[in-house]
Amino acid sequence: MNVLAARVHFFPDPMAPMAQMTSGRSAFLCQGDSEAEEAVNTPKDWKVWRDDAYAFSTDEAAALRTYCVVGPSETLDAARHPWGWETADFDDTGWSNAASAGRAFSHGAQDAGSFWWLTPRELPAMEETPVPFGRVVRAEGMDAPAGAGAEPFTVPAHAKVTLLFDHGNETCAFPELIVSGGDGATLRLAYAEALRDAKTGQKGDRNDIEGKVLRGYSDSWRLDGGEHRVLSPLWWRTFRYAEMTIETADAPLVVTGLRAIYTGYPFAERARFEAPEQADLSDLMTIGWRTLRLCAHETFMDCPYYEQLQYAGDTRIQCLVSLYTSGDARLFRTALAHLDDSRLAFGLTQSRFPSRLPQIISPFSLWWVCMVHDYWQHVPGDDDFLKGMLTGIRGVLQWFGDRIRKDGLLGPLEWWSFADWCNEWRGGGPPRAKEGGSALLTLQYALALDAAGELHTYFGQGQEAQRLHREKRKVLSAVKSLCYDGRTHRVADTPEKKSFSQHTASLLVLSPSVLTDKEKRAVMERALSDPEVTQATFYFRFYLHRALTAAGLGDRFLETLAPWREMKRIGLTTWAEKPEPTRSDCHAWSASPNYELLATVLGVMPGEPGWKSVRIAPHLGPLTRASGRVPHPKGDVDVALEKRDGGGLTAEITLPEGVTGSLRWAGHSVPLTCGYQKVTV
Repeated sequence: MNVLAARVHFFPDPMAPMAQMTSGRSAFLCQGDSEAEEAVNTPKDWKVWRDDAYAFSTDEAAALRTYCVVGPSETLDAARHPWGWETADFDDTGWSNAASAGRAFSHGAQDAGSFWWLTPRELPAMEETPVPFGRVVRAEGMDAPAGAGAEPFTVPAHAKVTLLFDHGNETCAFPELIVSGGDGATLRLAYAEALRDAKTGQKGDRNDIEGKVLRGYSDSWRLDGGEHRVLSPLWWRTFRYAEMTIETADAPLVVTGLRAIYTGYPFAERARFEAPEQADLSDLMTIGWRTLRLCAHETFMDCPYYEQLQYAGDTRIQCLVSLYTSGDARLFRTALAHLDDSRLAFGLTQSRFPSRLPQIISPFSLWWVCMVHDYWQHVPGDDDFLKGMLTGIRGVLQWFGDRIRKDGLLGPLEWWSFADWCNEWRGGGPPRAKEGGSALLTLQYALALDAAGELHTYFGQGQEAQRLHREKRKVLSAVKSLCYDGRTHRVADTPEKKSFSQHTASLLVLSPSVLTDKEKRAVMERALSDPEVTQATFYFRFYLHRALTAAGLGDRFLETLAPWREMKRIGLTTWAEKPEPTRSDCHAWSASPNYELLATVLGVMPGEPGWKSVRIAPHLGPLTRASGRVPHPKGDVDVALEKRDGGGLTAEITLPEGVTGSLRWAGHSVPLTCGYQKVTV
């Protein structure tokens, strides 16, 4: 006998995770592929049961006193749950026959009056891999059990036990416990990225547990004394530390199994990077890759513990890191489509999508335009998809174009003009974002105009491309004349020239045809050395690093990694949202060094749109040797580099079949063919 069984859960608004777009009705659809399988069609012979054993609460998330919208904590009353419901010998007497709740239609169908418009799934199923739950690092009420759940342990009657588990690094997983007995007992699992000092609330060294407590949301189970009860929440949890609290009544409880089921988008790591003189760079790559993976599920996410929302500013960086490390562009493509779908009537994309609550960070719409350009550069053969983005791109740029002042800078902008989490900038917005006259926001607009102009040229829309390039030249000329000091090589945030930042300097350097090569270099050297310049935090370091390379200072990239080495020193196993004190310990916008080690140090970049050719321009800095691999749509690009006496370079390079390129070093350019080659410059 074969059994098909499904568990359908539906978190009602406002308890549902913010990223879940609820229709207001729950339903389940199963349909066989042909007449031979029509026996499985719903509602036909299906039976249903409403499981009222669950209760939900967001009180614990609210108690964290920060923005936390990942959904509710769960409580399960085991005595009311139909255990064994998914097995062939389960007695479903008393279950109701399924009834039709309405029809679903394919998206685009004529007269598709329905709560449910169906589209084919473009993403693979999420990975689910069993892993150890962690080791017990603190026990109260009993001796620490051995084996981290691999061996059974018993909690006696009338006892209260608290066990603190350390998974070893942060993870996203479904906790899974198997218990027997313990009628009337309660079991609670609480989750946290890091422990906090009991007095100050600070995290400090993430490996240190002395004097620290766990503050986080939890799940609970009220047990019924049954045998081999499998306990697991409906939604995955994020944690490094988990605290299990068990209170027994008149019967002992036996915990016979404890593990975690890791889950996330099934990226496969193909890239590698090695530099014997700085071996810890491989560790930084590992931590960055873990950070990216925990922030990649059926969408990219800013952070898995607090929000689980796909923000355009974060996602642009995540797309490049994931593409350079895995070569898998499917989640990248889906993210572009999601943000395109989020566009509002006045032209802007929402800052994040999917999201039940609309939010607008207007500059993030500009980064979405640049994301489309990134996809065009790195992914071949998807022209119809890209061309479909042009309407949305024009709407975004029109919104900003309507807000250009007479002096050529952007005027007052509605909504939130977030740029970076600098201490000097209230709410993350640069100076004069609200009032108008922000050089930084104007430069973001110029970069989006440049990206859009290239896309329109590629698709044969030359007249629109020329208009976009004229607009770009106008605003760039305004920024240079009003905010750039050619004598001191400082770039002011506003025409008043009272504040300066690495952010504005970086975007001016990245803007085409504004500064000479000599000026670019001077601007970036000043931005790195001037103590009065507002420093970029982890998010905007991506643009700082890109600007260093554009200014001919890519060899200085490795010296900028001190903040990441400091995070590793204090025990972070993923990269944080911002410098200490940080809310989130896992924010993939901080994983940009993974991209830079491959794109800047090894120097592997597309030579043409669609990665039709490869340009390799290494920036080894203090390294004498480095090697690695970068995924390409047609295979892998393998690179091994070694400096020679006198400033030369020996390179062993393998390009995929049908791919050509060039190696650039010290002003020289050497053509590359497909296959293996050894080149000396």
